[in-house]
Amino acid sequence: MTALPKVSAESALPENYQSFLKSLKDSGFSGEIDVSYSGRLIAATDNSVYQQLPQAVLYPQKQSDLVLVMKLAGQDEFSDIQFSPRGGGTGTNGQSLTSGIVVDMSRHMNKVLEVNAEEGWVRVQSGVVKDQLNDALRPHGYFFSPDLSTSNRATLGGMINTDASGQGSLVYGKTSDHILELKTVLLDGKVLDSGPVSLEQAETIAQGSDRVAKIYRQVIDTCVGEEHLIADKFPPLNRFLTGYDLKHAYDPQEQVVDVSRIIAGSEGTLGFVSEARLNITPIPKHRVLVNVKYSNFQAALENAPFLVEANATSVETVDSKVLNLAREDIIWKSVSHLLEDVEGKRMDGINMVEFTGLDQDDIDTKVNTLCQRLDKLIKSKDNQGVIGYQICDDLPSIQLIYAMRKKSVGLLGATKGRRKPVAFAEDTAVPPEKLAPFINEFRALLDSKGLDYGMFGHADAGVLHVRPALDLTEPADESLLREVSDEVAKLTQKYGGLMWGEHGKGYRSEYAPKFFGDDLYKELQKIKASFDACNQLNPGKICTPLNTEAELVSVDAIKRGYYDRQIPVATRESYQNAMDCNGNGLCFNYDTSSAMCPSYKVTRDRRYSPKGRAGLVREWLRLTQKEGYDAAQSPQRSHFFEKLSRQLKTSDDFNHEVKDSMDKCLACKACTNQCPVKVDVPTFRARFYEHYYSRYFRPLKDYLVKNVEKTGRIASRYPTASNVLINNPVSRWVLKHIVGYVDTPSFSTPDLLTGWSQNGFDILDTGDILALSETEISKTVVIVQDPFTSFYEAEFVLALGHLVSKLGYRPVLLPFAGHGKAQHVKGFLKDFDETARKVTEQLQPLSEAGIPLIGPDSSTALIFRDEYRKACNGELPSVNVSTVIEWLMSVDFESHDQKRSSHYGLLLHCTEQSFVPESAKQWQTLFAKLGLTLDIVNVGCCGMAGTFGHEVKNLDDSMGLYHMGWHDAVQRYGSSGVLVTGFSCRSQVKRVEKKRVKHPLEVILQSLV
Repeated sequence: MTALPKVSAESALPENYQSFLKSLKDSGFSGEIDVSYSGRLIAATDNSVYQQLPQAVLYPQKQSDLVLVMKLAGQDEFSDIQFSPRGGGTGTNGQSLTSGIVVDMSRHMNKVLEVNAEEGWVRVQSGVVKDQLNDALRPHGYFFSPDLSTSNRATLGGMINTDASGQGSLVYGKTSDHILELKTVLLDGKVLDSGPVSLEQAETIAQGSDRVAKIYRQVIDTCVGEEHLIADKFPPLNRFLTGYDLKHAYDPQEQVVDVSRIIAGSEGTLGFVSEARLNITPIPKHRVLVNVKYSNFQAALENAPFLVEANATSVETVDSKVLNLAREDIIWKSVSHLLEDVEGKRMDGINMVEFTGLDQDDIDTKVNTLCQRLDKLIKSKDNQGVIGYQICDDLPSIQLIYAMRKKSVGLLGATKGRRKPVAFAEDTAVPPEKLAPFINEFRALLDSKGLDYGMFGHADAGVLHVRPALDLTEPADESLLREVSDEVAKLTQKYGGLMWGEHGKGYRSEYAPKFFGDDLYKELQKIKASFDACNQLNPGKICTPLNTEAELVSVDAIKRGYYDRQIPVATRESYQNAMDCNGNGLCFNYDTSSAMCPSYKVTRDRRYSPKGRAGLVREWLRLTQKEGYDAAQSPQRSHFFEKLSRQLKTSDDFNHEVKDSMDKCLACKACTNQCPVKVDVPTFRARFYEHYYSRYFRPLKDYLVKNVEKTGRIASRYPTASNVLINNPVSRWVLKHIVGYVDTPSFSTPDLLTGWSQNGFDILDTGDILALSETEISKTVVIVQDPFTSFYEAEFVLALGHLVSKLGYRPVLLPFAGHGKAQHVKGFLKDFDETARKVTEQLQPLSEAGIPLIGPDSSTALIFRDEYRKACNGELPSVNVSTVIEWLMSVDFESHDQKRSSHYGLLLHCTEQSFVPESAKQWQTLFAKLGLTLDIVNVGCCGMAGTFGHEVKNLDDSMGLYHMGWHDAVQRYGSSGVLVTGFSCRSQVKRVEKKRVKHPLEVILQSLV
């Protein structure tokens, strides 16, 4: 592997940006300034097709930091420095991308400052995530109603800057409808406090001489002076979005001016919104969801007005493409019973009709009326494609349906083939009654181009998300993006709508002048000039300042595909699990109880996320290819002196930045299944390590981990001596300060083999087991050893043996062969392949014979379903190794009618959560059969994750993750009431709480005694 350019040094930046950043540092800026190449790359993309590398990324700590930035930017010497604010990075049109400086407010400015339930409002910083806000409001009986599919990572600042709406907008409106006041930091550092004021007050403010006065003068001139022109131009749409909402900034009846309406939807082109006061809505006490099923998607669209007449809160629609993707995804297991196919008929479209309110009788009346009309329609000769419906009237089921609907945005990126559905013309808005014919023409357009596509959206508001499938690494498909964009812009105008009904303009701003017309577009330009005469704030978006030569951005701007096409096709296919990342950003989920992604949650650094790592690897592949190195091939290992020479140099090439990101990965595998497009960081991380360490020296600790199965096998046979050798003060000091490990676990006493034999259990090899009689084989259960439970938790493996025996089976322990998990995690892929072959040879005959194989530790048992299937270029035969609960569910248990007093809480290993999420319900069902009460406790990663938590450099992050949720759960249930399926998780609890917690099978064993 070749050295890569030193692209991260601040000295590589243009002189004017270097000067600005130096002045900012000297000014007392308390936030972070990131000029690293990796940090800038993370801000170079969002959820759009575009890519633009900024000069730096700023992470302000507080509003005063924003004031310093903008005050400095307002000086004449820095009038050429450009900025763009950034929140969750969920924009689909490149709104926050810039070649200047990105100001990211999501990392630190994310506090809910005040909740006033009596008056019904909340005050927040702009980096607060939508779901985070609703979690804070829920105890008060309120919620913030605009609902987005990206609500678990979209920030309020981003919602304000795009005037976001989403589901239920007919009832709840857009974000701007809920803004009471905004604090916006202007270019000279002044803070504009905006909200509704009387026209008389506005005129008084406009008489001043500062920037605020200038802004008010222009808003009055435009919105009051051009009132009739505005009214004639703006279409009467629920989702109408201009960028600067001229129509609602002035209310002629109330004689009220509200500059906040101009700022809402401005995409950061006018100032930095630092804080907002928002009105909040009482949480509906009652909710009912009617899922109406159709034989085809067109029928669902045409039926939408029929459903809107039912006075529902929302009508959401999903097409067959999205449904089929959901059927193939892990999420379908949770919703399939709620969206069953009608007997003999294929469901190829659905409308989700939701009724919410405070009065149950009112909702029941609406639902019953709708269902009677649907029943009549279904029975008629012309059923209009309606084939059935299902009612969900419990909150958990409704939330599951919407989780599927929200995930559908990302699932579209999981379509097979090189062409993927992409967002660029996917939020068109037309009058709802014209939606069906509009979509007919839209589909005809795409069909004429030979494009596949997926559709979903808000049928009640006339907004449909249409994502054509393109391969933007192909210049021909990039040209198609332009052709389709132009045609869609014309089509929306034909039907009295517009191209940007929900997701803002961004790089589609070039269509604005034609839409607004010369006179009204000039008014937009005047407003832009009053805020930002030098075009420093997100330049080229929405409009340009009047009387400047500045140009609008274009849909022809450079896209991610331009950079990806510089990577050979074979290399792209080799790293498909990184290349498929579409920027959806589900890995930025703010909820600490979700499994994905622990390293991002604890650091708030997007480099340490699946999206971040995928982006870094893509750039690494591009740069290494540019330097003549093909990362798809097996690495050529440098000899000792070459490595020594490099190690002695203070190289800061990009390889090191990628490695730093990979080092923070816990290899929990959550991204492998929870990411909609299944970005698989542990797999491409292992490959990166293999290449990286062909050039640089490996740390000693990696070799210790790699060989743990060999050394541990010997050391575990002599546990007393081994524990003295490892856990004395000198050894602990060496391990911590020389090797880099802390809190290494102690070997079990007695060791597993001794304990197993003492209990009369058998240790047999594969040949001996296959030599048993058919009757004996039918009652044999084989325990597949892993190094963690075998070496360090022998009592748990013994408990498994006793449980198997108690249930009438013969537990047999296979001789230890390992499984190579540690080799894979550290990138020793050649060694891992050899281990995988050896273990497969041991297990395959037993698997083929139908003999149950159980892996005591769920996370290591699952290696046979993932890493082994990819090992040896996918040539290994599959081996079926069950987790403990999977085997127990195949065994008959006698039900116990009597409830027992014991109450337990179950915490699943995060890998198990991702690969077999039904495990939790299975444990709960089994406990119920035995008369035991088991709660499923939703927590994220415990912070241990194999060896991650034992590494000195990761200790703070490991403890931080544990205290995000695990600590409270253990305190709530107590060490005797918490049940934990993962060995590493039990080790973490023992390390922190100084108490051992049980695996659920141990409780089951006790209950059967």
